[in-house]
Amino acid sequence: MTVRRTCRHSLTCPALLAIFLLSVAVQMVRTSSESDPYKILGVSRSASQAEIKKAYKNLAKEWHPDKNKDPKAEDMFIKVSKSYEILSNEERRSNFDRYGQVDENQPYGQSQQQGFRGFHNSFYFDESFFHFPRSRDFADSKYLLHHAQFNTDVLPDSHKRPYLIKVTSEWCFACIHIEPVWKETVQELEPLGVGIGIVDLGYERRLANQLGAHRAPSIIGLVNGRVTFFHQAVVREHLRQFIEDLLPQKLVEKVSDNNYVAFMDNWHAENKPSVLLFDQVPSASLLYKLTAFAFRDYVRFGYVDQGETHSTRILRQFNINTYAPTMLLFKEDTQKPVDIIQARGMKRQIMDEFVSNNKFLQVPRLVNQQLFDELCPVKQFHRRRKYCVLLITGEDPAFLSGNKAFLDFASANSKEVLRFAYVYQRHQQPLCQALLHNQAALSPQVVLLERRSQAGRVLYRSVSGGWNGSEEDKYRLHEQLELLQKDPTYLTLESTLPELNNEMAPMFIIQWMNAAYDYILQVYDDLLYSNWREMMPILSLIFSALFILFGTVIIQAFSEPGESKPRKPKPKEQPQTEEEASSRANTTSRPPKKDFVEVTELTDLTYTSNLVKLRPGHINVVLVLTNASKTALLRKFAKEVFSFSGTQNLHFSFLNADKHRHWMPSLLRSTSAVQDQGHEEDEESSDYSGHVLALNGHKKYLCLFRPVFTGDDPNDSSTETSFSSDSRRKSRSRSRSSSHSRSRSHSREDGAGGKRGSSRATTIDVHHKLDRLGLWMERLMEGTLPRLQVPAWPILDETTNNFSTES
Repeated sequence: MTVRRTCRHSLTCPALLAIFLLSVAVQMVRTSSESDPYKILGVSRSASQAEIKKAYKNLAKEWHPDKNKDPKAEDMFIKVSKSYEILSNEERRSNFDRYGQVDENQPYGQSQQQGFRGFHNSFYFDESFFHFPRSRDFADSKYLLHHAQFNTDVLPDSHKRPYLIKVTSEWCFACIHIEPVWKETVQELEPLGVGIGIVDLGYERRLANQLGAHRAPSIIGLVNGRVTFFHQAVVREHLRQFIEDLLPQKLVEKVSDNNYVAFMDNWHAENKPSVLLFDQVPSASLLYKLTAFAFRDYVRFGYVDQGETHSTRILRQFNINTYAPTMLLFKEDTQKPVDIIQARGMKRQIMDEFVSNNKFLQVPRLVNQQLFDELCPVKQFHRRRKYCVLLITGEDPAFLSGNKAFLDFASANSKEVLRFAYVYQRHQQPLCQALLHNQAALSPQVVLLERRSQAGRVLYRSVSGGWNGSEEDKYRLHEQLELLQKDPTYLTLESTLPELNNEMAPMFIIQWMNAAYDYILQVYDDLLYSNWREMMPILSLIFSALFILFGTVIIQAFSEPGESKPRKPKPKEQPQTEEEASSRANTTSRPPKKDFVEVTELTDLTYTSNLVKLRPGHINVVLVLTNASKTALLRKFAKEVFSFSGTQNLHFSFLNADKHRHWMPSLLRSTSAVQDQGHEEDEESSDYSGHVLALNGHKKYLCLFRPVFTGDDPNDSSTETSFSSDSRRKSRSRSRSSSHSRSRSHSREDGAGGKRGSSRATTIDVHHKLDRLGLWMERLMEGTLPRLQVPAWPILDETTNNFSTES
């Protein structure tokens, strides 16, 4: 009643209502003018496409964030780009002129719903409180990423193709603002091979934290497991350039008349086929770069600009058609391509099939385990057998003719069931030793093998007669391959192959430098864009290190001067007993760096470097053994000398007396002490297994250890030197003196009593021959062993009368 009387006697109510309606109308006009693409570009509704394009270019230059430092420049640049996208498309422009809609996919009344979402988001309400249905596009659901899926699928796949990931949220108005540009970018980049992903902050908070994305919208690039944030205006051209910048710089090499010969001939060093793309544009397309990134471990990629003046010779040599892009693939023959495709609109699927069908050379070299696994896969079914024909050869020029003949044979006998490869024995010694039974291949050998398990078990058979590339060798190999394909049981030998050495792996310092470079770039990016949440652990670590450093400096500065003066070392006391001397020798020697002793074999290749030209001050401790006693003596030898393996001037080797039976008698006859004895014993027929020689190649002398009996033999008077359970210390002293007397007085063993000593040696078990080697090594380190001078070192592989004249 009161209100009715007030309105009846006053004109204020209609005036207030009119003012309210007028303000709402002004606000609606202002809002519509701010979102009107014609108003934003400053053109009339009847403007032509040329006028619209001209206006867009001028405004884009004016409001570009890189040139305009105005805080509103980025928002204005986005509005200009979006307005041009609407008006440059006739269908979108017609929809806007008729219905005032910005996007043909936007339903009527969506602006009101977005306004409500902005209100809801500003008050931080949880969307589950209202139970509103999600309005996400059905097409986006296939790109949604989950934490487990990202780590198991996307991260490993990022080493083969880059990923573009959008971090969004359900109540994010800015995410809706960039949605048209995102859709167009996805439609363009996904067919090229770029992976697409979407992360929802509301549901995948754990994955967002792993990516370091704490706000929406965010756009992330992922290549080789490394996350990079996109910080420019969301425009399709910028996103495309962002993906291209994420790829490694030297994926595609620019090829011209000046360097195409070197590029083609480099297949042997890199062990990869070569692909050349000829096109009219100045640089390679993004599609070609993405293909090169996917197959960079298998194929080398080059690009030739047909428009350059320095490409006429290569175009003429390969007879290239300049009207369409052309791809050539070369293997060992650099003059003739093995495959070619030519098309105006090349698709990713065509390129992938073209490269994947030719990603191996005709006869590749096994340089790592991954290549071996792909080239010679493990047998799964009978119809999917793959036999590997492996040539074990060398890289010296003397092997080139045989290697070339093997390549010609493989080209003439290429079959799906046969895979040809070769390996350098020097680079893959464990593999070659397993196939050749620890024997050095003096000439190239061909091995036929079939892999049976991932653990390395293979069935194999060596081709008799070796391989020198003659017609007879080719006929013999062809005959055995025919037998193998008819009867799989032709492979009679079985072995377990070790994992191949990775010959192409970069050095540790290069890996460390690459990791440090990526880390510095990440820190710089975080500092530049103020990502302090990610930088806090790093900054905390830096400040902690600085605090500790300066704290140490301050403590040293205020400490008393007398505390920093060095104290004089106490004079060393001489050891009183041999027990103390041996313990001192063990403590002064450096502890071994490894848990095993590295023992090399003295062969024709290592004899000169390990003995004749051994560095001054270095000693080579050589164990003499036979094929029958090799395993037992090497195990005992490693156990006895393990505590001395940390000494830098000691080297440990073994000599096979069965292979070089003349060397040991020649060496003993050349020493002055043995020559004076004049004994008539046939030393070449003696058993030298278990003898240990300490050889000084520079000063030409040796110290000799002979096997000593340590068992209980009642017929042998030397049992006085055996170990006794009730007097261990006394018997140890006697055994040490007995070993010393045997090493110092050879006339007692090699003269009149030589036959007796020989008969005793035959009764010693193999595992007891080196029982006192540890005591002998202690005296060697003390320098108390007698030295036998050698006038000249015998040659390892010739008769006993020849000696080496090298110093």
